[in-house]
Amino acid sequence: MIIDTTGVHAINSFSILESLKEIYGAIWMLVPILILILGITIGVLVIVWLEREISAGIQQRIGPEYAGPLGILQALADGTKLLFKENLLPSRGDRSLFSVGPSIAVISIILSYSVIPFSYQLILVDLSNGVFLWIAISSIAPIGLLMSGYGSNNKYSFLGGLRAAAQSISYEIPLTLSVLSISLRAISNSLSTVDIVEAQSKYGLWGWNLWRQPIGFLVFIISSLAECERLPFDLPEAEEELVAGYQTEYSGIKFGLFYVASYLNLLVSSLFVTILYLGGWNLSIPYISVPDLFGINARDGVFETTIGIFITLVKTFLLLFISITTRWTLPRLRMDQLLNLGWKFLLPISLGNLLLTTSSQLLSL
Repeated sequence: MIIDTTGVHAINSFSILESLKEIYGAIWMLVPILILILGITIGVLVIVWLEREISAGIQQRIGPEYAGPLGILQALADGTKLLFKENLLPSRGDRSLFSVGPSIAVISIILSYSVIPFSYQLILVDLSNGVFLWIAISSIAPIGLLMSGYGSNNKYSFLGGLRAAAQSISYEIPLTLSVLSISLRAISNSLSTVDIVEAQSKYGLWGWNLWRQPIGFLVFIISSLAECERLPFDLPEAEEELVAGYQTEYSGIKFGLFYVASYLNLLVSSLFVTILYLGGWNLSIPYISVPDLFGINARDGVFETTIGIFITLVKTFLLLFISITTRWTLPRLRMDQLLNLGWKFLLPISLGNLLLTTSSQLLSL
């Protein structure tokens, strides 16, 4: 029996080539995810630095200045310190819930970034119900906080977890009703984040949903602040009442994960406000083309993507500045005031806004 060695070598070379193509394809699929995670990490570090600088300016303090130029490495230094601190576990608590809780809070928020379009060509997954996916995934984070509070075997922690769950339920309903008002046919007829941004690009600045849905915009801003547990809505971790709430028993990197989750949630909420109400990546100046201003070909995808990312981040960090300023300006609410605001004020207003939007849509038919 004579074996054709040339054919065997050709088959082996072909199989090796196909294997290399599959490996290359798998690696190339991971590149956008890694870039997104790197961008999120840098964004969180910038937010921490901005919060310290803005709070120092409001309180007439110096702020961070030694860790790197202008103190920009202070957040990185704090993270490194927490990474090497001892990780303590409560002796009588549920160790599995205690350990898993912070991870659930962080992972559920990171998954929300998959449906955020930073520009027309820069989005991980464009889903037809992307906004509702964010709302559904963000609902998992309070479960992690509740698990952390229960697993700590501490009354302060357990009360903090219960407050986090109650606060999330109270403010998710008005937030969802505000999103429904945007998704109606009269406005964008879609829950895709890309479609919502494109629907606002027709009339430039005047096409923003901010002007079409001013009531929904205010309800969304207040509800998103409550979802992020930012002052004046930081009842789950109020130090005067609960020491530190659900994170009382935590130390080391697990303690740091709660702060990472808080800033991740704040960033993703500001991004969604930008996408839903402020036109997203569009410059929003009618009859003016950005490439024409710079004398660059409009087909240059790299330039268009870069400008889109820049515009999205400028709008987002403007909203972050407002959120940070609010934290150092307004006093904390009581728990009954927080629930009354959600159930007796924001819920009827958001429902009335939805009915008003639906009525105007029916009358326009």
